[in-house]
Amino acid sequence: MFAMSFDRKSLELLRKEKEAWNYEASRFGERKEKFVTSSGIPVKRLYTPLDLEDFDYLRDLSFSGRYPYIRGVYHTMYRGRLWTMRQYAGYGTAEDSNRRFKYLLELGQTGLSVAFDLPTQVGIDPDHPLAAGEVGRVGVSVPTLRDMERLFDGIPLEKVSTSMTINATAHILQAMYIAIGEMQGVSLKELSGTVQNDILKEYIARGQYIFPPEPSMRLVVDIIEYSCRNMPRWNFISVSGYHMREAGCNAVQEVAFTFANAIEYVKAAIDRGLDVDDFASRISFFFGVHNDFFEEIAKFRAARRLWARIMKEKFDAKNPRSMRLRFHVQTCGSTLTAQQSEINIVRVAIQALAAVLGGAQSLHTNSYDEALCLPTEKAVRIALRTQQIIAEESGVANTVDPLGGSYYVEWLTNEIEDRALRYIEKIEKMGGAVAAIKSGYIQREIADSAYKTQKEVENGERCIVGINKYVIDEELSYEILKVDPEVERRQIERIRELRASRDNSRVKEVLQKMREVAESDENILPVTIDAVKSYATIGEICDVLRDVFGEYKAPMIF
Repeated sequence: MFAMSFDRKSLELLRKEKEAWNYEASRFGERKEKFVTSSGIPVKRLYTPLDLEDFDYLRDLSFSGRYPYIRGVYHTMYRGRLWTMRQYAGYGTAEDSNRRFKYLLELGQTGLSVAFDLPTQVGIDPDHPLAAGEVGRVGVSVPTLRDMERLFDGIPLEKVSTSMTINATAHILQAMYIAIGEMQGVSLKELSGTVQNDILKEYIARGQYIFPPEPSMRLVVDIIEYSCRNMPRWNFISVSGYHMREAGCNAVQEVAFTFANAIEYVKAAIDRGLDVDDFASRISFFFGVHNDFFEEIAKFRAARRLWARIMKEKFDAKNPRSMRLRFHVQTCGSTLTAQQSEINIVRVAIQALAAVLGGAQSLHTNSYDEALCLPTEKAVRIALRTQQIIAEESGVANTVDPLGGSYYVEWLTNEIEDRALRYIEKIEKMGGAVAAIKSGYIQREIADSAYKTQKEVENGERCIVGINKYVIDEELSYEILKVDPEVERRQIERIRELRASRDNSRVKEVLQKMREVAESDENILPVTIDAVKSYATIGEICDVLRDVFGEYKAPMIF
């Protein structure tokens, strides 16, 4: 038992001593009437073996690299290899982002992570009326394969792992990446990276969807199926809790809703005829990390064990790799402040340390100026150096799961897992994540959590340094990275020139073929690859699919 040398007699003695100590401690004042985590979990003043009486080391904790993987998915963890330092970047034109990618690689970044602008995310071209004012603003504009060629110019895809944060149009961007690999002489088997491809969280939190849930789920599984059969080094889905966390959910809900969505994807892939052990090992995850240091560490540890148990007990996975929760973490932009923005460096460092102590496989650290603008080069450098200091100077990567065995961390890990599991079971009784999304249940839970947090900030119950405590008078004047308004004009000119110079009869032919495939049960990736190679635009491809699938209109749920 985890209670180590504490037999029943010793535990009873400890219980009596704890009661006596509590009586003594109650005579001393405390800062607050109650202490809770950011998720509202009550925190005791002290934790002992009494809080882990039924904890069995081999059953509930075990060793890193062994089921249930709570201590890490690999045996040696960071002693063998540090996490991937994957800074998220992308803005303006492909040339602008290409320069930023090369700058980050020169600084020592070990993986690329691409941000796309809103028109690219929702499948409209730069000259579409709805794209006005959004081209290149929150990410790079990639409406055609020509832009993808510019984006990865001089970047050898056989040496770089690329993550693309794209969902509704994921199949199109993956097709473009495949085409670029072909141009560089990199085979499908050599391409390494991740496409987010998590459409369910778009209905829940981000709103960057195009089609209704059912055809969208079909596209998700098309990507999974194609990648399983052709791209052994490609992670075909990154199930994301990050965006739901940014929308206001707490740590427990982040785990629960992420896994509810993941369960839906696993079921859909199995329904397609895929064996769980043929694809589950390449499902990856994406979480946020907030400021509640121990809760975040416990969240990651709880998530690993819970996912392992879901895959083994619910889906009867046999391959140990199918049970391993591999995840990327990003420090949370919603925790950053415009006021006293330099102190965001401290917030990011604490969050990054929590992600590392929680066992992340890759990490993005936000820049201190992101509450104000797209990050400047100086801010990006500091963010990356934060990771490098943790990796090279702090010593936390020298041993596996250094907080394992802490009475508080183990108790909190159990508590988060139990609470998340209750949410998952409730969603399963509703019919699964899609049904829960259509009913508005998950959206309402997140909205309620966000409202609660905001009220706590407003009444001072939750301290935000520089916002409701330790406020100073300051004039907000910073170096701001601004996207040149010429970007939009240039992209409009480029796409019109491309339409005029390409083989339009070929484009028409391949788009008609795409319509036929969309109306059938055939996998859509091969024809999408043909479409992008013919230089069909993202808007043209999505317009065909809009005609076939229709567009999703979100219900009023509040």
